[in-house]
Amino acid sequence: MLHRTWRRAAIAAASLLTLTLVACSEEASDAKDLSGNRAGAMADYAVGTQFTATEPLSFSILYNNHPNYPLKNEWLFWSELTKRTNVKLEPVAVPLSDYEQKRSLLVGAGDAPLIIPKTYHPAENQFVSSGAILPVSDYLDLMPNFKEKIDKWGLKPEIDTLRQSDGKFYLLPGLHEKPWQEYTVAVRTDILDELKQPVPKTWDELYTVLKAMKAKYPDSYPYSDRWSKPNPAGALLRIAGSSFGTQAGWSFQHSTWDPAAGKFVYTGATEQYKQMIQYLNKLVTEGLLDPESFTQSDEAARQKLANGKSFVITSNAQTLVNDYRPDLAKTIPGAKLVNIPLPVGPAGEINPASRLENGVMISKKARDSKNFVAMMQFIDWLYYSDAGQEFAKWGVEGTTFVKDAAGKPMPAPDVDMIGLNPKGTKHLQKDFGFANGVFAYGGKLDLVQSFFSPEELEFQKVMNTRKPVEVPPPAPLTDAEREQVSLWETPLKDYVTQNTLKFILGQRPLTEWDAYVGELKAKNADQYIEVVNKAYERFKKDNG
Repeated sequence: MLHRTWRRAAIAAASLLTLTLVACSEEASDAKDLSGNRAGAMADYAVGTQFTATEPLSFSILYNNHPNYPLKNEWLFWSELTKRTNVKLEPVAVPLSDYEQKRSLLVGAGDAPLIIPKTYHPAENQFVSSGAILPVSDYLDLMPNFKEKIDKWGLKPEIDTLRQSDGKFYLLPGLHEKPWQEYTVAVRTDILDELKQPVPKTWDELYTVLKAMKAKYPDSYPYSDRWSKPNPAGALLRIAGSSFGTQAGWSFQHSTWDPAAGKFVYTGATEQYKQMIQYLNKLVTEGLLDPESFTQSDEAARQKLANGKSFVITSNAQTLVNDYRPDLAKTIPGAKLVNIPLPVGPAGEINPASRLENGVMISKKARDSKNFVAMMQFIDWLYYSDAGQEFAKWGVEGTTFVKDAAGKPMPAPDVDMIGLNPKGTKHLQKDFGFANGVFAYGGKLDLVQSFFSPEELEFQKVMNTRKPVEVPPPAPLTDAEREQVSLWETPLKDYVTQNTLKFILGQRPLTEWDAYVGELKAKNADQYIEVVNKAYERFKKDNG
């Protein structure tokens, strides 16, 4: 949930009118008086303008160093970025495995770089009350591309979910024109053909398929899954949960908006969460889902698929092409694995993906820099302009990519990316630094899908015919509320996770569901939801 310290709370004896006038005055002064912070900025920067600083600038940036494409100082990305913008980025590299912990330490100590990307909401909440990060919503007038995309794509409801109790938000998220559902279920369609089974469209049909596979191959666990860490079966619970109308696994949040009731409810105690558990328990009980899916390594799951001990696995476009198909090609010639559209569950034909992605925090100390305005213009161009997004994703036309007759980007003849050009001897990420998760995300539908293979495009076409999930209303907590619920969150989440696994694996009978719900209440689940609903009502009243 969200929180924010009210800096003027100490003026408790003052009248509400006086407090309001002081707040407005201070915020206007803080946000608008930028006369001393415009060195290097463009006077005429606007949508469609190439940002180029009027003098050479350098900005520090926290860099999430991905093991699949380790940082190289000689990447074309760095030199070309400087050539286009007159800005040199100074990366503070942190290994992917330690990124969140190191980020917290640096921000907490006041040592963070000016630009702090790769932050997933609500991770920014922990830094707001200390004043360590900037209320970026105060400075949107410096970011014309960001503002235009919010307006053009109708993203205000999503942006409002980022707001703190002061009405501001502190994270600049990646913006998508359309939702992008990345994860789904991959199925061996050659086995379906052998068993004369159709491609399953629902979770119930998937159950039928798994039963048929088990009958034909009794020594198998038809569905054996990966991604068991840090959340056991995090990806499977995420996609199954969304189909059942709840939030689980990687997507777990304590509170879920109930549109019918017009209030938030505790996720792990809902009927939808119970139905998801019942379904997965049925799969485990009948030997259709490998119980080791909740503990095994990714490598073990891949080996079982490659060795024909399983036929179904949770997947996305990259793992299908980079992991599963090469594995199978070595061991089972003729095997055909396909990502099927996300199976439909009780929640109906929905696309559960958000149109917001991880984003950028700005260190509070950036506000005092003489180059602050230029830095915000630079961030706006790189992360939110059409030209900046194409550059971050594809690189330099004629060197790393070319365009076909329809204007669609495609890899240059000697460059590969996600198997789009298998004969390419150079890799767009590893050798050039483009399509880098620190810089490249969000954008127009055709840009986001420009890496997609024809079959992935077909998958997304199906998903985009489905109804988007309703965006929950904001329920930002005050600092005091945030401090209170933080004492409840870890014990509650741990208990939900432990019992979710116990129920699914049959270690606890589902007849004890009501007892489990009572145990959640004893761990303050009801008090938690009461605080959230109070925050929702307050925000609705103040911003209605």
